[in-house]
Amino acid sequence: MAEEKPEGATTREITEPQEVPRSQVDFFIGKDGLRSGWRLLIYLLIVVGSSVAISFVMGKLLHLQRGVPGVWAQLGQEVIGFAVAFGGAILMSRIERRPLGLYGLPGSEMFGSKFWLGFLFGLLEVTLLVGLISAFGGYSFGTLALPGNKILLWGLFHMVMFTFVGLFEEFLFRGYTQFTLGDGIGFWPAAVVLSLIFGGAHLGNPGEGGVGALSVVMIALLFCFTLKRTGNLWYAVGLHASFDWGETFLYSVPNSGTFMEGHLSNAVLQAGPKWLTGGTVGPEGSVFCFLTMALQFLVVLWLFPAKKGEPVLETPAFQN
Repeated sequence: MAEEKPEGATTREITEPQEVPRSQVDFFIGKDGLRSGWRLLIYLLIVVGSSVAISFVMGKLLHLQRGVPGVWAQLGQEVIGFAVAFGGAILMSRIERRPLGLYGLPGSEMFGSKFWLGFLFGLLEVTLLVGLISAFGGYSFGTLALPGNKILLWGLFHMVMFTFVGLFEEFLFRGYTQFTLGDGIGFWPAAVVLSLIFGGAHLGNPGEGGVGALSVVMIALLFCFTLKRTGNLWYAVGLHASFDWGETFLYSVPNSGTFMEGHLSNAVLQAGPKWLTGGTVGPEGSVFCFLTMALQFLVVLWLFPAKKGEPVLETPAFQN
């Protein structure tokens, strides 16, 4: 006697859903969600699209002209640039359902001890660098270029400006982009790729050259190393900000080929071999820059030793 089928049942066999083999995972979706390449593409579209739109609107409203912008316009560009880069990451954190601090700038450490420690050693590095150039006859401080009542104001202005330079450049090249690209190809391959792009971007600066760009690549790798060891970007932001502040304001020399208004002294990089002074690039183009960067690597090794039993090159680069 045949078994009685439940009302509404069909003759089709009912089976349990089976797990899709990894080889059949969707082109867009991986086992952990949207693939890193697509996430990075969405982020870049947000950043580039927002930048183009803002530039268009600002150009129409302020009637901006081409050429080297003034210092206040440069400050505005850095602030807006950071806002766009960080704002894009805010959107991506919502899409990915990840904590925003995972991308390198946790709010719990905002301008905390790591930032000021980086600021200190960045200032020490640029002082040593300029000191070595001076010891070989390549630099002279000169006379003061500012009256006493403006030294503090210009010093604070440049400090604010280069803090935003540090925030913008570090987050754009070593924040969301480093986290996401590293998720796809690994931390150090991503670091090398983005550092090369970072150096190439500096070739567009007035007076920049090949040696200076190579120095910038090495500096970028140093920043990546600090990210690896400290777990976030705050040390790198402080280091970046103070080094640029020391070059531009305190020692009044070109910074990646750019010479800015409001410098402290009428300093002179003496006529001499470019390997010594860096020429139009500034101290970043000096051979001594590679020495001071090597010392910075040792400083980071000393300040932030790898945890016992922790593989140095394989640990997660970010923390909440």
